[in-house]
Amino acid sequence: YLILPVASNVSLNLINILRIYLPTILVIFIDQISKMWVKHNLELWETWDVFGSFLRFSHVRNPGIAFGIPVGDYSMLIVFLSFAATTVIAYLHWQERNNHPLIVNGLGFILGGAIGNLIDRSYILFSETYEGVVDFIDVGAGDFRWYTFNIADSAVTVGVILYLLHSLFIIKPELVEQSD
Repeated sequence: YLILPVASNVSLNLINILRIYLPTILVIFIDQISKMWVKHNLELWETWDVFGSFLRFSHVRNPGIAFGIPVGDYSMLIVFLSFAATTVIAYLHWQERNNHPLIVNGLGFILGGAIGNLIDRSYILFSETYEGVVDFIDVGAGDFRWYTFNIADSAVTVGVILYLLHSLFIIKPELVEQSD
């Protein structure tokens, strides 16, 4: 009889951890698989039309930071700052694990995106031929194109939107005036 409650507690803990980290795990997995697919199926600078010219897969590398901002000789510093920022996000995610699902999932998406791009950036530590983070989602119309991005970038954006939705539209009981 003692085994069942222990097994039950282990199962509940595993389910709770999965609830917290499933978005993060899925983002990392989908991001890394999609980047591997791009590296194996498209030559660097090659473009495939997916949905006319509106949505294309274009294999590019971003050695800089967001929106292709160059970092020059500071690539190693960017890796360490990215690691520090990802650690802070992971801490916040854990601290908010019992909060509203928009907060938990929003931070989970942001964390997954940060880890996904950190994996790419960390190659600079192990390779002399580092070319940058793999980006491939190319959206636009005609000659007007948005910056090429990847699944990790998309996850960070979705996470921020979820977080903002909570901030803007969810009534927080501790902020509501109590009337007697």
